[in-house]
Amino acid sequence: MVSSSAGPRRLAAILVADVVGSTAMMERDEVGTLAAMQKIMTEVAEPTVRKHHGRFIKTTGDGAIIEFVSPVEAVICAFEAQRQLEDRANSEVDDRRILLRIGINLGDIICGPDGDLYGDGVNVAVRLQEIAAPGSICISSKVFDELHGRLSLRFEDRGEQALKNIARPIQVYTSRGAHPTAHTAPHESRPFPLLNLPKKPSIAVLPFRNLSDDREADYLADGIVEDIVTALGRMKWLFVSARDSTFIYKGTSVSPRRIGADLGVRYLLDGSVRRSGSRLRITGCLLEAETETQIWAGRYDGDVQEVFELQDTITDNVAAAIEPHLRRAEIERVKRTHPEKLSSYDQFLRALGKFYEGTRDSVEEALHLLEPITINDRGYAQPNALKAWCYVYYIAQGWSQDVTKHSQEGIAAARLAVERERDDPTVLWMSAQAIGYLAHNLDMALFLLDRALVLNPSCAPAYTMSGWVRCWAGLQQEAILHFHAAMRLSPFDRTMVAMLSGLAVALCMDGQYDESIRWAQRAISEQDTWTASYRPLIASLAHLDRIDEAHRAIEQLLAYEPDYHVGKVRKLYRPSPGAIRYLEGLIKAGLPD
Repeated sequence: MVSSSAGPRRLAAILVADVVGSTAMMERDEVGTLAAMQKIMTEVAEPTVRKHHGRFIKTTGDGAIIEFVSPVEAVICAFEAQRQLEDRANSEVDDRRILLRIGINLGDIICGPDGDLYGDGVNVAVRLQEIAAPGSICISSKVFDELHGRLSLRFEDRGEQALKNIARPIQVYTSRGAHPTAHTAPHESRPFPLLNLPKKPSIAVLPFRNLSDDREADYLADGIVEDIVTALGRMKWLFVSARDSTFIYKGTSVSPRRIGADLGVRYLLDGSVRRSGSRLRITGCLLEAETETQIWAGRYDGDVQEVFELQDTITDNVAAAIEPHLRRAEIERVKRTHPEKLSSYDQFLRALGKFYEGTRDSVEEALHLLEPITINDRGYAQPNALKAWCYVYYIAQGWSQDVTKHSQEGIAAARLAVERERDDPTVLWMSAQAIGYLAHNLDMALFLLDRALVLNPSCAPAYTMSGWVRCWAGLQQEAILHFHAAMRLSPFDRTMVAMLSGLAVALCMDGQYDESIRWAQRAISEQDTWTASYRPLIASLAHLDRIDEAHRAIEQLLAYEPDYHVGKVRKLYRPSPGAIRYLEGLIKAGLPD
């Protein structure tokens, strides 16, 4: 019973921990066990609790009661401690392994005159610890509710439990540290199932390692991770694990496979920061968690005096660089999936992969794959946006035998996609090119593209298409900036030819003919079947009176698109000095009008 001199009630998160099988361990080796438990206290418990702002209320030889202001900090602390103990246990013989049972509750407590804590908050935490399996954490529903949306750790709902000396049943959730322990006794319940992967691609950004002696670099590393998480979160097609969920892995050596299973994500972004004098080097690495395969790696250097500018640049570049690699990895994954098991999203990815092959047959197959999901999955906008993109490419390459019909289908798909999803940058930029190229509504196309770039400033494809539409609108100087931005954000993009050829068009419109030729030739080297690359080359050569070379380029163009004439391009461009300059070059070279 608490005396009348006890302090006032307050709300607190209480963590109770107890060493599993301590009595038997003491009987076998009292001195060794006491030394081992003291070592755990000084090397694991005390620094971890201190790191998460906890306060030891009571310690015994084999257990502790700890108070936290935040239940989130209490749970993270518990996960970190269990992980460190498991890592140590893997190097110990069976009878020397130290495992904990942990219970956490959020409730009222009273501080007695002896400094000890009493009340419901403590009592329930003690009973939760008692029913926890070795190496696991049991939490009450009050704690679980506080974690919602803040941590993506794995918990199993064990339903309402009747706890000893607790009058009411308690809703209990259980976890086994950051990854399941292999030391479960035969009579203990086995680890609960892993989190199911989300239907869409999923990623977690791990804390970046500080490889220098400068502790100030820790703040930079944490800031970059925070910004990258925010940037990736703008990608509607991507599930991004919460920042707090990955914090518990800081300073640990857990395998990517285990982290992916813990957090229920398919991909991990890892990185490091190194400072040397006034120079900073930041690296990033994208991994597939299950196979531990590296998908992408990048390195960025800058001056510490420009730290905020560097942080923004790295964030934009990393987010933009991994987006196409994630898409590519997802496409390869879907190729390995049996057709009968494909979800709507998988079917979309398979169609996207076919589109990227860039041949007439592959684009036709992409349209065939998209047909059922654009009809049946009415709430899914991306397939319709991709359908519109396919028709743009199909018509632009001169493959369509019914341009009117295919234009109408592309426009309808684009409008339907935008109606369904106005806040998905991918939907917006895919649809915008159809609305600009097929419907010739440049104002609406620019509006959609500008919105896409507001929603995701790191979206390289949106910059690419924005460059093209700005060319058509006679805004070639803005277009030049946007094409360069696209190439800076995604220097190994699989649609690089569209960036290069678009830049060549914009430079020709601006009268920079030598530069236009240089970029057009790079585009042709990238993909010689992309007919749009030959047009700025032809026009620029003609303006420089290099007519013989222009004629050879015309022969190459007509080999891929025999019925090409200037009128196909003319209808895209608003009357402007740049458009006139470009079209006059094509006519001067001898292309039919």
